Amino acid sequence: MVNNKMARALAIIAIGAIIWFIPTPQGLTSQSWHLFAIVVSTIVGFILHPLPMGAIAMLGITITALLGTLKLNEVLSGFSNDSLWLILCAFFFSRGFIKTGLGKRIAYGIVKTIGSKSLRLGYALALSDLILGIVTPSSTARMGGILYPIVRSLNSVFGSEPGPTSRRIGAYLLQTVYQSETATCAMFLTSMAANPYMASVVAKSFHVDLSWGVWALAASVPGLISLLVLPYFLHKVFPPEIESTPEAKELAVRELTAMGPMSVIEKILLIVMLGTLLLWATSSYHKLSATLVAMCAISALLICGVLDWKDIKTESGAWDTLIWMGCLISLAGQLTTTGFIPWFGQAVAGSMSGIDWKWTLIAFLIIYLYSHYLFASTTAHAIAMYAIFVTIAVAAGGPTLLVALSLAFVANYCLGLTHYSAGAGPIFFGAGYVELGTWWKLGFYVSLVNIVIWVGIGSIWWKIIGLW
Repeated sequence: MVNNKMARALAIIAIGAIIWFIPTPQGLTSQSWHLFAIVVSTIVGFILHPLPMGAIAMLGITITALLGTLKLNEVLSGFSNDSLWLILCAFFFSRGFIKTGLGKRIAYGIVKTIGSKSLRLGYALALSDLILGIVTPSSTARMGGILYPIVRSLNSVFGSEPGPTSRRIGAYLLQTVYQSETATCAMFLTSMAANPYMASVVAKSFHVDLSWGVWALAASVPGLISLLVLPYFLHKVFPPEIESTPEAKELAVRELTAMGPMSVIEKILLIVMLGTLLLWATSSYHKLSATLVAMCAISALLICGVLDWKDIKTESGAWDTLIWMGCLISLAGQLTTTGFIPWFGQAVAGSMSGIDWKWTLIAFLIIYLYSHYLFASTTAHAIAMYAIFVTIAVAAGGPTLLVALSLAFVANYCLGLTHYSAGAGPIFFGAGYVELGTWWKLGFYVSLVNIVIWVGIGSIWWKIIGLW
């Protein structure tokens, strides 16, 4: 294991050194070229993973400052990025849902209301994920921390365990939650950790604001269609043996009874959440940024005692994200400032003259989607490819907002391909309900459905709302 990590670390250093010592291309300064070498090494480090992402990112900005490629204040500039603090606040919001039990109450309440058939139960779980996804930035926390325990309990109620009884209903429910997550993650700026990073790339490089409202509007139609189609599609291609599920309602009633009436802190959290969503959706009127609204919400939860400072300190996922994303935003932003991104865009535009931007974008969407077989993290994938693909597609003539959003959406719905392509994948696959070959086959089938919905129907919707 040690030797394997050492080999990966040496490969990262070698890639960075090779790029560093290649003669600087015409039109670039040595500073921008050397920064590019460090950024590539950092991204490769995220992929090969000899150390955690936060450690790799910290090493990246430290080396950048030590070598004099950037000043210290420049390598730390990303930590003042609005999007970074928005995602941090969303992690804290998520902690409130888990701590108070409101997340489980919402999920069980939906199951109680519409979970009388296996298909309706699939929709109930997908709807639960959608609601939780609005304010929960980690799909791993949402699926692994809230929904997985609920699905596992439902499976046991129906006598569906790993092995001979897995197809009674358990395999279907686990796949439905996992694949529906592809739509939930894509629908909101705050529903997947890499979404704010992608928004910050677009803001820094192209001066286009992917606000919470713009993102939600663009994703609304294809996202809702996807959530309507996927549970039904899986019910047809991977049907459960059980059709009627009255026990699901009984379980939900028992769990809700055991939870008792909604507590004061749950009510406060619910009110704050609804107020936050209202302010996010109406930002064009009151002009408050999404980040400032989120900071006000977390402050209110702290004042009201829904969260305490210990909750904030122990939310390790939030602080880990702060480190690696802040470092990366710094490096990516400086690539634009030092001239590399503009130079790269102009070079690509010249080489792609005569090729219609629509075909370029469609090709990139498909390449981005299926290249995810090589990644074990949607975030690492976005970091490695998103900025480059957006730059090339825009240089080919594509409308910036359309290119940025369509590639951001595919960066989310590619997570359903494999059992390792998202943080919750090993949790759901490790339950033992679905064989590996079947999991990959279903992931591929769902990817085709998502292409039709997000590229086909989505492009029509984006035309209607003026993205192109």
